[in-house]
Amino acid sequence: MSCAPSTLRTGPLTAQALTAEGFAPFGDVLRVPQEVGTRAYFDDALASLKPHTPASLSLILAAPSLARPVPVTIIERHRLTSQSFVPMALTPWLVVVAPNAADGSPDLAAAMAFLPGPGQGITLKPGVWHAPLTVLEAPAPFAIFMWRDFGPDDEDFADIAPFTVAL
Repeated sequence: MSCAPSTLRTGPLTAQALTAEGFAPFGDVLRVPQEVGTRAYFDDALASLKPHTPASLSLILAAPSLARPVPVTIIERHRLTSQSFVPMALTPWLVVVAPNAADGSPDLAAAMAFLPGPGQGITLKPGVWHAPLTVLEAPAPFAIFMWRDFGPDDEDFADIAPFTVAL
């Protein structure tokens, strides 16, 4: 599904370190416990507003984006489900998110970019606009969890004017 054109972004976006507080409007930061034998649960961050839709766990070896600054040419959202990205190796990666504008399109003027640290993953809240998974140096393995039925409500794409992210 394609959405209306989004608000424009003027100038490059600068990435900041990923923190739970800074990322809170968009979702939750997942972090590996630092104490051996400790388990962290992230159940509250997971959400599906699509009854009877099956859970989906996928693995990807993501290709890196080597251009600097990093180009963002597409943005998407999953209106009815959360989506989690969990790196399966220590690798630098980038998260670009945007809130909804009043008309439901992405508000790129208020977009934010984050650089997760080692051992950090994310869960995006349902309806959060985001750039596709972007790894920065070399192909990297990730686990991705969401709910999918391959129907028209699974994801929306917005027409955007490309912009860049400075690291």
